[in-house]
Formats: sequence, C-alpha cells, structure tokens
Amino acid sequence: MDGRKVLEELRKIDTTVVVIIITGYSDVKMAVEVMRMGAYDYITKPLIPEEVISVINKSLNETNSPPDYTGSPDNTTQPLNAVGKTFALNEEYLAGTSDYATEMYKQVALIAPTNFSVILYGESGTGKEVIAKTIHQSSNRKDKPFVAVDCGTISRELAASELFGHIKGSFTGAIADKEGFFEVADGGTLFLDEVSNLPLDVQTTLLRVIQERKFKRVGSSKDMSTDVRVIVASNENLQEAYRKAKFREDLYHSFNEFSITIPPLRQRKDDIKLFAGFFLQKVAAELNKQLDGFDDEVMDLFLNYEWPGNLREFKNVIRRAGLLSAGGKITTNVLPWEIIGGAVYHAEPVVTQAAIAAPPKDLKDAASQAEYLAIMNVLKEVKFNKTKAAARLNIDRKTLYNKIRYYEENNAI
Repeated sequence: MDGRKVLEELRKIDTTVVVIIITGYSDVKMAVEVMRMGAYDYITKPLIPEEVISVINKSLNETNSPPDYTGSPDNTTQPLNAVGKTFALNEEYLAGTSDYATEMYKQVALIAPTNFSVILYGESGTGKEVIAKTIHQSSNRKDKPFVAVDCGTISRELAASELFGHIKGSFTGAIADKEGFFEVADGGTLFLDEVSNLPLDVQTTLLRVIQERKFKRVGSSKDMSTDVRVIVASNENLQEAYRKAKFREDLYHSFNEFSITIPPLRQRKDDIKLFAGFFLQKVAAELNKQLDGFDDEVMDLFLNYEWPGNLREFKNVIRRAGLLSAGGKITTNVLPWEIIGGAVYHAEPVVTQAAIAAPPKDLKDAASQAEYLAIMNVLKEVKFNKTKAAARLNIDRKTLYNKIRYYEENNAI
C-alpha cells in the first residue's frame, strides 16, 4: 500500500500514533495532503540524519507536553532578526500585518466575543487551527478547553464514538466507557477540521447536537447536555459540497452563522519577510545556532515562490535551511530545488546568482552549464517529478540523482 493508505490504516488502530512522512521535493503537495490526513510532519529527501532527529525530538516534546495556548509572551528574546523585529521566544503564533491579514483579524475580533458557530475556509497549511484558537482565546470561553479534531483522520466506524463517546460493551473493542470530544470540550470550543469528511450518518447526529445541545454516547439511551461552541474548517466550499450531496445542507446552515476565509501565503507577500524572521528565530533557538537572517537573493526567491503548502511549508523550508546552514546568513545553497527552480523558470524570471552560472572557462564547463539548465528546465516542466524528468531526459533515475548531487556539491544550484 502507499503512504496515504498506511496512515489511514494506522489511524484505525491508534489515533494518537505520531507519523512523520518521508517524501521527495516533487511530492510536497502530496505531503501536505498526508499531513491533512493526520501526519505530524514531513521530511524531504535526501535524508539528513540531524534533520530526522530534530523532527522526532520536536514531535516527542510536543506530544509529551501539550502546547500552551495562552499566547502570553515573556521577556526572553533572541537577537534582532533579519527583518528588524524581535519576538518573544514563547510566542506561539504570528498574526501578520498585510492587508489580507489585517482584514481577517478584524473579522476574528468581531466574531470572537459571540457564541456564533464559524466556518473557516482555507487551503492546507494556511493556519485554520491557529485562527480557531485565536477566536477561542479572545472569547468568554478562553478559560475552558479548546479541543481540535481532524475529521480526516477519524475512521468511518469510530467517528460517532470519537465525537460523542461510548459505553462499555457498545461495540467490539469498547472495553470501558469513553468520553467523546463534545464532553471533553464542554464549556469551551470544539474545532472540527475538514468537517466535510464526516460520514453522512454522523452528520445527522451532529445536526441534532448543534440544534438541541444534547447527545447520546454510542450504546446509551441517556441524553447528555453540552455547552460547546463549534468552529469548523474546510479546504473545500461546503456550499458546493452539499450541492453534490457530500454534506448535509441543514448542517451547513447550522454552522454558517459566520464564515472567515484565510488567504493563502501567495496572497500575503507583505507578510513573508515577517514570517521568515519569526520562523528563523524559532529554529535558531531550537538548534542553539547563530542565524543572522537571509541573503537578499534568498528573500527574492521566497517572494516569488508560490508556496503550495503555505505557512506549514514555509516553516519547514526555514527549519531545514537553518539545520543545513553553518551559521550566519541563510544563503541559496541550503534551499530546496523547487524554490530555486520555481524562481528560475517563473513566468517572470527572477535573475539570481544561483540561477545564472559564471561564464564558462572551457568547452567542458560550457557543456556542464548547458546540462544543468536542461535538467532544471525539464524538472520545472514536470513539477520536479524526478521519475518523469529522468524519462524525459532519456537517463535513468540514479543518473539524474547523481547529476543533481554533483551540481549541489559544486554550488551550481
């Protein structure tokens, strides 16, 4: 089975297991999809032992110590970062100052004090859970639980049990009574991410809970009251989903008391420098390494890349760059191919030293430059799928990897 199927089957056995995906650069979009299904993080090939250890340690720390959602900063800061702003080390999130971000947070401030249900729309990696937590922390429920549920990771068979709980003996494997997420979140906020993935029969039960504020555990005939604010998120339009009979229309209208669209990173160019400094300061503290910002070339590449994985991808790129860097400023030689290549062959090419080789010294050097450009051009055309690129170039995959490694080692990319 493929990675997605493995993850799906693991979730049926244990919903708490931490999964880290290993992927090629060409498969970043797939990695984002798998993370939407519940993977903790992804690591791109070629593997670097220090990066693997760093991600594993980070996952262990986060799963053993629940994150502090209060967002209250202390006075401990790192040195001023590349964009001229210092952040408290325990600041968990950054809001951004672009027009898109400003407008979004105005809506958050407007809706947070109410008890309205909210639908959050946004692509994978845009920070839907962060916005949900921000709404919770700005509400009268901030001292009560915030419970986040990724509906894409719950199996069809266990969805009702996970949400509403069950009593002992109600089904095979129910060896004890169990609280559901609605009980755990009582008095607080329940965030249902990718809510359209819930089975239709569970949607029917959920509608009753939203309307009557009562539910039954699986296998029980006793009604239980709940006082929970529900925030849901989806990367597809729920109006379209109910028109296609994938989502209940009445449930959609129950949730749709207010909606907020979270813009993708490519529409928030004014926030990129701010987030770059924020993420870099975090990784510098994590690795205990002196990192002094970014070369202008690197920032140009960041500004011209499309960021299909949004803030999650951006954070991972900077963590990897910080790990690979010897210290000082982050340079282009520690960036992944899809970012450099994406800039080189962008519709409006970015001219960088990394993109244009020095004048050839001899015929052999000229041939190497031509080969490098040919490889980059083909990789861009096939969206960095190395198998397709090798076939297009009429070489085997191993030869292509060797050539990529050669150009990396000789600073051609």
